[in-house]
Parts: sequence; structure tokens; C-alpha cells
Amino acid sequence: MASTTNAMPRQQGLPRETVARTSQAVVVGVSTGGVHALQKLLGQLPADFPLPILIVQHIGPEAGSGLAKLLDVRCALRVKEADDQDEILPGMAYLAPANYHLLVEQGGFLSLSADPHVNFARPSVDVLFESAAAVFGPSLIGIVLTGANFDGSRGLRTIKQKGGIAIVQDPADAEARQMPDSALAATEVDHVVSLDGMAVLLQTLAPRHLAARQEDR
Repeated sequence: MASTTNAMPRQQGLPRETVARTSQAVVVGVSTGGVHALQKLLGQLPADFPLPILIVQHIGPEAGSGLAKLLDVRCALRVKEADDQDEILPGMAYLAPANYHLLVEQGGFLSLSADPHVNFARPSVDVLFESAAAVFGPSLIGIVLTGANFDGSRGLRTIKQKGGIAIVQDPADAEARQMPDSALAATEVDHVVSLDGMAVLLQTLAPRHLAARQEDR
């Protein structure tokens, strides 16, 4: 069974198979309670965090770009609303715009789609996770945070099947536990961690993966 953390993540003794992977991107899915969760997670990451972060927050079709602007002001990390054909750059956080699915394309670019709703949502977490898993494979970290439905469960399972790392917010710590509970029921995850410990875990994983990638060159 893969390593699972229930509170603050362990910074030593990560599973050997986890350390051996080389991460290239992080994808995050969140719904109810997401504004607070994203402020805390992104706000605890440094400006030089080395991986791009792609985010789907369930929002209404009429929502503007206010959330991305709020996060950009309050976080050291650069945050922007994703545009079609944005290049995926390290140290950037990209937020899916209202009423569009966010997808990852081969070659390291983003695309936006107005295809039908998935899991009653557009943007959908599953759409992002599955497209990112197809491109990044074992180099992807997937995170399911607080939310009141089951979107993200199938996508996180796909990430895990492709060899990526699956992380879920501790349901007891979530404002709405349905999304974390559904993700845990769908696949065997690598880490279950509180929101307070999430940024620490990501910073623990990313440098190890970058070091492993440099050693392989």
C-alpha cells in the first residue's frame, strides 16, 4: 500500500517509488470552500516554487476573473486566469475560466473547451486531470481538495493509473468532504493530508523530483 499521511506530511522516508518519479506539473480540483482552500494552499508556496499548478475551481458561468486576481495579489506565486494556448510555465498557477473546461495539450500548452458539462460542471476537474495525465503521465501530481460532489474522483484514479502521485485533503479537514471522500473511494492515494500541510508536502516532493531529473540527464 502506498504511503498515506493523516496530518502533517512526513518530510523523511517518502516511498522509494515516489522519490524516483520526476514531477513536471501539479493539478488541483476544488469546489465548495475552494476560495479559502486555494488562498491557504497557494499562499504558503514560495514565488520560486518550481512546478506549474493547473487549477479547476467550480464557479458559475457568469463569474469573472476576480478569483485569479485575488489570489495573484495575496500569493507570492504568480496566479492568472488561463487563456487558450497559454504555455505552461514553471512557477505559475493557472485557474480555469468560468464556463470553460481547462485541458492540457501535447507540447506543454493549455486549451479551453466549451464542450458539455461533465459531472454537472464546466470547468470540470475530471476533464483537466484526465487530459493532464495523458500528457504528463507519471510526472503529474494530482490534488483533490474540499468540494460537495464527486468531480475529480475519476480523474485522480486516471492520474494514479498513469503512475502519477495522488493527494487528497483529509475529509475531516475539508469544508465539504464529499469530493475528498469520493476520491478516496475511487483510488488508493499516496497522501491524505490537512490543508495546513499541503504546501509543505508539495515543497517536499518537488525538489526531490527535480534533483532526480537532473541526475538522470
